[in-house]
Amino acid sequence: MSSTGRSTRTTVFTPRLQALLHDHCGEDVFRLDASTVGVASTVLTHEILSARPATEFERPTFKPLHGRSIPRTDAAKLMQAIGSDVRAALKTPASKTSDLSGAWPHVGHVYLRDLLLGADPYRLRILMDRALELTPKLTWALIAAGAVPSVPLRPGASAIAKLTANAATYNDRRYAMGLYRRTAAPVCFTISTLVANALWLGSPFDDDTPNRNILYEAMRLLPPSWNILRNASPEYTALDSRIGPNDDILILPFLSHRDPAIWDDPEQFRPERWDSIDPDQQPGYLPFGHTSERCWGRHMVMPLAERLLDILRGNGLAVSPRQTTAEVPLTGLLGVFQVNISRQ
Repeated sequence: MSSTGRSTRTTVFTPRLQALLHDHCGEDVFRLDASTVGVASTVLTHEILSARPATEFERPTFKPLHGRSIPRTDAAKLMQAIGSDVRAALKTPASKTSDLSGAWPHVGHVYLRDLLLGADPYRLRILMDRALELTPKLTWALIAAGAVPSVPLRPGASAIAKLTANAATYNDRRYAMGLYRRTAAPVCFTISTLVANALWLGSPFDDDTPNRNILYEAMRLLPPSWNILRNASPEYTALDSRIGPNDDILILPFLSHRDPAIWDDPEQFRPERWDSIDPDQQPGYLPFGHTSERCWGRHMVMPLAERLLDILRGNGLAVSPRQTTAEVPLTGLLGVFQVNISRQ
């Protein structure tokens, strides 16, 4: 357990994450199991991620979909489409009547889904449900059912829906609906989780603290992408003798973001530290991946997360004083499981 936030809030990490912090925080290279080496060294991380491009199976979002590869050109078009939807959403005035109290990140996820995809047909919007992240079989059952008819889109549908709506055959519609979820859901998941983490770690915030500082610090302590996998590759054995030819590598921003050799008071939520730190140049700080393979969605995450924080702060919303603990489960997207937000 580790105490965070402005009071006595306690973040309870799942045992495997807590073991990583306890056993390896401050180490550079260590063995996790018989075939996996953990890396938190900033220098070795840079060398490993620069050694070769990520394979399609190592990419965080656009891995093969139901056994079908997603070409980078298609992935770029999808990201351009969802980026267009984000820009359109940011141009709309924030609703002063939106009630964002309740259980986060669920509340934030629903707000973002409706903001970005509100005019899309139900058969697409249902694919944004957070519960589907844990039940791939149900996801594909919903896709299979939704792909049967070819239904025209209504005016005002999202760009990502239009891009995936022109499939002619049943199998192509299934693939297109899978791409819709694969592209749009992570945007909603990541931003709602990031804001929930920020609320838990630091709210209520000082009035003069910039949203960007709050978000950078939240991503330091609870990086949504807390690990980066690289499968065994001959390039890596030459970089460090502790890496064998058959070893997979798990790079761990979760640890480098808390390394006491890099950060002052690494366990403390201190957004003011970002007044003098450039997040793109800070060693060991990888909230959006390495420069060689930077997350395509980073330019969407920050403005939408700042928008949400503006609404929350403007309405006097913060963590309920009744909640003193929050759990962080072992999932691909690192974040508090539930934060209860109420008007203070």
